[in-house]
Amino acid sequence: MIRLIEENLVRQNKAMLLMYFLLEEEFSRLTQLKPQSVSQVELSIQELMRQVAGERASLRRLVARVQPSAQRVREIMPGLSEEEAGSITELLARLDETEQKCGVQAAKNQQMAMALFDQSKGLLNFMHNQIKPKSTTAYARTGRFAKGINDARLLSGRL
Repeated sequence: MIRLIEENLVRQNKAMLLMYFLLEEEFSRLTQLKPQSVSQVELSIQELMRQVAGERASLRRLVARVQPSAQRVREIMPGLSEEEAGSITELLARLDETEQKCGVQAAKNQQMAMALFDQSKGLLNFMHNQIKPKSTTAYARTGRFAKGINDARLLSGRL
């Protein structure tokens, strides 16, 4: 059973390494301003995250088989031999380090995506303001630019 737990941790570590490489690829595509290719990488990242979540659920079931009251791998460590505990501790440390790298890279990607979003939004607002008529005049029924009188007027009429 401990071998299955170790294998699961190895698979999770490899998946997180792949996640890190995908996040780096996403960042490079963000810097190259290729939105379609960014969305393709994003879909791969989401699928990989789904698979990692499945591996984690599987790991919890394996841990519960070893010790029914345990929720985490670290809770079964005292009952293991020194060699098994050392191996699992090393795998957990590697997994944690890789997860930290992924978190930092994901934060960089998020900052870059938000900066690009703000830049695009600002450009669209600028273009909209340039197109919008500057004065209170508007186009007439004939399609020509009509100049209105901005003075206050008293209106009277019948309904």
